[in-house]
Order: sequence, then C-alpha cells, then structure tokens
Amino acid sequence: MSTATEHRTFDSLNPATGAVVGTHPVHDAAAVRAAVRDAGDAARWWARLGHAERRRRLLDFKAVLTRELGRVADLIHEETGKPVGDATLETVLAIVHLDWAARNARKVLGPRRVSPGLISVNMAATLEYLPLGVVGVIGPWNYPLFTPMGSIGYALAAGNAVVFKPSELTPGVGALLAELFAESVPEHRVLQVVTGLGETGAALAADPGVGKIAFTGSTATAKRVMAACAANLTPLVAECGGKDALIVDAGADLAAAADAALWGAMSNAGQTCVGVERVYVVDAVYDAFMGELTTRAEGLRAGEHYGPVTMPSQTEVIRRHVDDALARGGTAVVGGAGSVRPPYVDPVVLTGVPEDSSAVREETFGPTITVTRVATAEEALEKANAAAYGLGGAVYSGDSRRAMELARAMLTGMTAVNSVISFAGVPALPFGGVGDSGFGRIHGADGLREFTRAKAITRQRFPLPGMKITSFSRTPAELQRLVKMVTILHGRRKS
Repeated sequence: MSTATEHRTFDSLNPATGAVVGTHPVHDAAAVRAAVRDAGDAARWWARLGHAERRRRLLDFKAVLTRELGRVADLIHEETGKPVGDATLETVLAIVHLDWAARNARKVLGPRRVSPGLISVNMAATLEYLPLGVVGVIGPWNYPLFTPMGSIGYALAAGNAVVFKPSELTPGVGALLAELFAESVPEHRVLQVVTGLGETGAALAADPGVGKIAFTGSTATAKRVMAACAANLTPLVAECGGKDALIVDAGADLAAAADAALWGAMSNAGQTCVGVERVYVVDAVYDAFMGELTTRAEGLRAGEHYGPVTMPSQTEVIRRHVDDALARGGTAVVGGAGSVRPPYVDPVVLTGVPEDSSAVREETFGPTITVTRVATAEEALEKANAAAYGLGGAVYSGDSRRAMELARAMLTGMTAVNSVISFAGVPALPFGGVGDSGFGRIHGADGLREFTRAKAITRQRFPLPGMKITSFSRTPAELQRLVKMVTILHGRRKS
C-alpha cells in the first residue's frame, strides 16, 4: 500500500491460497462525502421515476445478475474461499430477493386510503411510504452478495440511492455489483461503492447526507457504528450475528435433523450468522441422534465440502472456544484441538460442554457445534433462550403443533421448523434479530418499509355541522356533543 493518502490501495486475497484477487482504492472521508453528495442527486432522480419505472429497471438489473451468475459466483469464491456451488446458491438467493422487492414495492409502499374513524368521518386519510434519500450499507464478508443485497435491493426498490461499503475482505464483489447495476441504470450513480478499511465505513456512518445506515457485522462494531450515527441522529438497522440453537424433540426425523444440523453448522465453514452453533436434544432420542450426526460429520472434509476460514483472525477465536470447551470437561466426539489448521478448520462436534463456556455463550463463527442432552423440550427451550443473541433458530419435531409452539417461544427473529435457515430463502419474510443480534428488519414488507418514512395525510372533505371542535369558536354545547358521541362509542365495557 502506498503512503500517499490519495493513492492508497489495498488488496483482496484468496483466503485459501493467499493470491491477490484484486486491488482497490482506500476511499477517505472526502471521497465518501463526494459519493454521498452524488448519491443525493441520484436519489432525487430515482425517486421521481416512480414505482413502475423503478420496477422495470430493477427487474432488468435482476436479469443482468442472472446472466452474469457464473462470473459473480466465481468472484465470491475467489474472495471468500467458499465452494463455487455455495457461491452460486448465494447469488441465486440474492436474485430471488431482488425480484420480490422490485415486484412488491408499489403494493407495500404506495398510497392507500385508511379509515378515519367515526370521530373524523369528514376526513379522507391516506398513508404512503416515501424514500429516505441516501442509504448507506456496510456489508459483511461471509455472504458478500446475499446479505448486503437484503438492504441494497430493498432500499433501491423503496426509491433510495445507495452507497455501499463492502467488507475489506470482499471489495471486488461490491465493485462488480455496482458495475452490473450501471448497465440497467446508466443515467445516474444510484448505486455506488466505496472501498476501504474501517475508517471508510466510519466516514459513511458519520456523513450527515445519509438518511439511514444498514449494518451487518459484530455487536462490538455495531456499537461503534451507532456512536458515529448518533452525531446526526442517523437511524440504523443492525444485524449483528447470532448463536443459533436447534432443538431436537422426541418423534423428530433424526436422520433429517442430523443432516440439517451438520449443514447448518458446517456450511460456509460455519461462517453464517444464522448458522447452527448449539443443539439441544431430548434424552429419549439423544443417543440415536448422536449416532446419525457423528457418522455424517466424520465424512465431512474442509477444503472439499466447505472452504477456508475467510478472516484469518477468526481461527484463533475458534481455537480458543474449542480449547476452553475441552478444558472445562467437554468431549470432542469429532475433531478437536488439532482441527484448527489455518486457513482451514476441520469439523468439530463437542458434547458435555458447560452452558457458561465460551463455546456456548459466544459466537464461534466456525465449523463447530455443541450438542447437549436435555430432559425435555422445555429445558431445551430454556437453554436456547439463555443466550444474549437472538437471531435465528430451528426446531425438529414429529408433532407440528408442538414444533410451532416451541418456534414461537424461541427468543429469536426467525425460527425454522423441520429445516434450518429456510426463512432466508423466503423473500416475503422479515429478517433480523433481538438482543445482541441487533434490531430492525430487512427482507419482506418490513424490509421495504425499513428504508422509508411514513407519510400521513388527512384532507377535510366537508365540515361537520355543529362539531367545530378544533377552533377557538368552539361552544360548550359542541364539546358536550363530542363527549356524548365518545361515551356512546366507547363507554360500554366489553366482556
């Protein structure tokens, strides 16, 4: 990297080989300000196009992404190390979500009449959702297309311009995304990308021209982003990771549950915010489930079934969690301390790990899983809900009603039943967490509204005779008529 600030660059590397994938500029605060200023002009133009034209442009962008699917997946593979097949799946999900946002924005956000109620019967009331202007998106490296597109696509569909700061580990994916978008929207820079390290993201969060920040990353970083946003009262939607649990109840299809637990824990090398990190299995089926899980896990190979750990420092977090679990009496039934061999981590299945250990309480973000025997599903639920995180979760059960009850009771934003992470593939469902997993929602109607401001309008259609209430000329008789009406409408207690 050169020393002159205006010419600073950085490389993105293939984590599996260390080879340079691309070289990108480090955008400083002045460059970020310029991007936000340009985005403000673009946002006004984009908003004036209206829902129908934006829909057409975004569907065209979707077609461009689909046409370039192989190119996009290859670049995701190069910058993250994940297998091309997993990168392809990520790209497909991004395309599906973009399609939903484009097709549903008008229905969700467009003007609609609402009932004014009897007290305001002379009013016409309308509600619509208007764009914020410029939305800043700070994206992660683990799903460098799918995750930020959950904000970018929905913010664009809502009529905003977007300035996207991708992770410094995957800047090429962001740059390619902006390049492909420009094929469908060449007139203005409605989607821009600024690349760099932490200071670039901080400059974006602190810019007063940004109407909202959408952030994905660690809880600690989210707090710093919130502090930067606070100076301008810039609202924030934050997705901060998780420690998702899977409950296996009696009567569950154990082969399916074990297969799902393993994929939820190990796919993408465990680097999934809604990945399975904890499994709680009722005593009646514990031994059978462990037999299914260990057989499958022993056949899994790092570098073949999943890629390397993308962020080098994460291997030490994984090592610390495994070492702590073993030191505190846990047992590695698959893998162990020697499984951490940077940049790869072989599958690790731990049992008998204390609930207050780092492997159970902290986000590991690696291909490890803890499995705990419990007496009942209620005990499993209690332990699942004890974590500070509350992003996603899963329940496997042969009783659908019981499974739904457990799913509702999980303190998470999303829960899958007899599947894992399936909610991410349903564009109409909101995505987000509670507690240390953050706040706000992307995806679905909630995700569209997240990037808008509600606009309420009332219009008097005719004056109410004898009911001039909001006037200094109001008479005692008029006020008494209002009280009588309210008493008739609302004074009777309902059983």
